[in-house]
Amino acid sequence: MTRRELLGLAATVPIVASRPLFSKEAPAAPVSVARLASYSNNDEILSTVLTMFDQIGGLERLVKNKTVTVKMNLTGSPAARLQGRPLGSTHYTHPKTAMAFVFLLDRAGAKRIRLVEGCFATNAPLEEFLLDSGWNVRSFQALSKNLEFENTNIAGKRKGYARFKVPGSSMIFPAYDLSKAYEETDVLVSMAKLKDHVTCGVTLSMKNMFGCTPISIYGDDAGRDEPNEDPKSGRGAVCHEGKRGPSKSAPQEIDRKSSRHPGYRMPRIVAELAVARPVDIAFIDGVETMAGGEGPWAGKGRCIKPGVMALGTNAICTDAVGTALMGYDPKAPRGKAPFDDCDNSLWLAEQLGAGTCDLSRIEVVGTPIKDAVFKYRA
Repeated sequence: MTRRELLGLAATVPIVASRPLFSKEAPAAPVSVARLASYSNNDEILSTVLTMFDQIGGLERLVKNKTVTVKMNLTGSPAARLQGRPLGSTHYTHPKTAMAFVFLLDRAGAKRIRLVEGCFATNAPLEEFLLDSGWNVRSFQALSKNLEFENTNIAGKRKGYARFKVPGSSMIFPAYDLSKAYEETDVLVSMAKLKDHVTCGVTLSMKNMFGCTPISIYGDDAGRDEPNEDPKSGRGAVCHEGKRGPSKSAPQEIDRKSSRHPGYRMPRIVAELAVARPVDIAFIDGVETMAGGEGPWAGKGRCIKPGVMALGTNAICTDAVGTALMGYDPKAPRGKAPFDDCDNSLWLAEQLGAGTCDLSRIEVVGTPIKDAVFKYRA
């Protein structure tokens, strides 16, 4: 980071820091924490997740007769492996936890279950991406007759996209154009992994939702005026670095003079998405995962087995607990781990009224945090 970038970034921070808090105290919701040593026992996975739902009020009340969209975390190419390990044991949603969710959602009476992801640099069907990732798609289809799959990088069979406005004072974009799958949703589930993130400090249920931004609009090769329905790139130029804008069909940045530093931009985009399209069920899998980054491309990535999961109905509260389970302070400022070179997206989301990251206001049920902490930085 150059001196000019540092000074430019410093000049912008007080604007956000001095922004009045949301008119009402940010909401708090219970979070369930459970220990699970491995993925080896399917019945144990099912019973553990079901118990977690029971601890926060039950699953049926949330999903019965509703359309449930499950945003998985399948970041990067299926060919990218950390130390040759299975994708679900490092940086991808594990197929066994996904299967447990589909089974439980169907049993709880969901009328439609839709698995979605913005697959890495492609408009290929999600089923193909899952097959490339080693998933048994037919096993998923056997769990529910109401199951669908969708790659939300493109409009697909639908015409156009749905616009989700950022309520209150936005920081980067005033609104986001997303797949209509997210509009045709009663209950949105974010299935995240318990991971560090090079740009955002941590990637949990909130950061997982960044993958809902379609690369047809927010990708490096997005169309200038209209979405590119045959995209082949990531989102670095538009979102991380702000070198170009999204397709002009979508809302543009509110301030092109703001910092271009990814550690400034990305936490704000994550926070905006948390209020533009809120998560209804946040699940964080830390049974087997990785530390040191969000994927194998992170130079200091290493395989770990924290043996823990977290579940809640407020993404910010759940992520606050998840951050604490990693041995970090969820209210840490920029410059303090894990937010070494970025702003704290949890705190920013709290300022937008999405939820609290104050652990003293969050009821933790099941296993106490102190009994489940796995320090990502020893």
